[in-house]
Amino acid sequence: MQRPHRRIACAVAGLTLATATLVTASPARAAEAVVLSKGHTDAVDVRYEGGALKLKVKDDTVSPSVVRDPADVTFHVLPAAETAVPDLPGFAFLGPAGSRIWMLPQVQDQALLWPGWNTTGLGAGVLAGDRVAISLVGVDGPGDVTLFDTNSLGTPNVKFRSSDGLPDRLDVPVHTHAHAGWVFSAPGDYTLTFQADATLATGAAVSTGPVAYRFVVGDRPGGGTGVSLAVSGMADGEYQPGDTVTLQAVQTPRGALTRYQWFAKRPGDAGYTPIEGETGASYSFTATRALNGTEYLVKLYDGTAVAASSEPVSLWVAFPEEGSGVAKSVTATINAAEGALVISVDPADRTVTLPAATLSATGDRWESNGTLDPVTVTDTRAARPGWTASGQITGGFRSDDGTTFSGSYLGWTPTVVEQGTGQGVVAGPVAVPYVAGRPGTGLGDSAALASAPPGKGLGTARLDAALKLSVPTDTHAGTYTGTLTLTAI
Repeated sequence: MQRPHRRIACAVAGLTLATATLVTASPARAAEAVVLSKGHTDAVDVRYEGGALKLKVKDDTVSPSVVRDPADVTFHVLPAAETAVPDLPGFAFLGPAGSRIWMLPQVQDQALLWPGWNTTGLGAGVLAGDRVAISLVGVDGPGDVTLFDTNSLGTPNVKFRSSDGLPDRLDVPVHTHAHAGWVFSAPGDYTLTFQADATLATGAAVSTGPVAYRFVVGDRPGGGTGVSLAVSGMADGEYQPGDTVTLQAVQTPRGALTRYQWFAKRPGDAGYTPIEGETGASYSFTATRALNGTEYLVKLYDGTAVAASSEPVSLWVAFPEEGSGVAKSVTATINAAEGALVISVDPADRTVTLPAATLSATGDRWESNGTLDPVTVTDTRAARPGWTASGQITGGFRSDDGTTFSGSYLGWTPTVVEQGTGQGVVAGPVAVPYVAGRPGTGLGDSAALASAPPGKGLGTARLDAALKLSVPTDTHAGTYTGTLTLTAI
């Protein structure tokens, strides 16, 4: 009986839904300081929670999206946002034609940040008139700030403008998601102060009070993202062939960026080559003598741009000692009458990484789907007693910070990919992820992957399974890893 192991990693985080019927499903909350420079974000996200009106930042630059406090966010208007005021009378409010401005446009530019405002999280009937007032109450910085949008004819409509006095107020209906052009007249550091005010359906007034938002326009002081990256886990000494090497990317400070790429450079290679499929925070592989002296590094990406890169670490694998030796012939005999039953996975493919979880259609679960990847069962026993291959995650899933959840929340739908003629292998039943009050215990208990009845099974079969992770929405955000033990008896 053989028991190979396959490590399964899954990411669980939040996803904001604009659909009013599912507003009870809250996105993950993040407390780390981050810099947002590309992608979509609802910078001014109005919410009513716990009897209070609040301003948040809904960050869609990561997937799944997260909700942040404005104090934890720096909005970076990249140098590429620099442009000139159009030579058109309708745009004179931005300054003289041809003068330099830094603009985040109303229509998304993938190379820039795309901030907007959002009231889709406000339920109908909570606020009087189903409206909220968003005001720009202050601007502190080296230049003026203007927010404007254009209609279908290209005519601009100013929403907020600091040069002619503040506060400026905008009445916004609930369930609104909108974008505008954000224009800064000079590079440097800005603090924009927003405030939201409303009246509850009961007649009581509610307000967020002034909330500060930090913007950096142009080059950031010192350049870069402010994030450093290192690799931990590489042993100081030599590994033995067959040892498992697990490397971990360490972000300092820990931020919202989660897309990595691992690279390797073998002795004699001209440069580093991306390791296909290795885009997570950890990378595990088996040490072999052929890898001796290989260097590994990891890069962190903000969209397509490299946000940080680690220093390389080197792998050293023990070689046979040099010296005199003798040769000895080895004779092996295979007893066909006894044979063996072996279950195995490719040593170079022992890790399965599920996509980041997303909210289910019913809004009550975080779910992710993937595949186990082929498992091989070989039966050479002439007696043909039959066999059953099964799997179980006994230790559950665990994140880097020690948070856990049960292996029962992972289920599978087995399939037989390939088998010999007359081998008689059949796929096991569906193992349904655990949901309170419903049948199914997933892979927290032993679940059959496939079986061959007595008199069958002789030969080699390749098995696979569609994996489904389904966890409650209150599961703590993070990347979790569990070990699936596969057994054939």
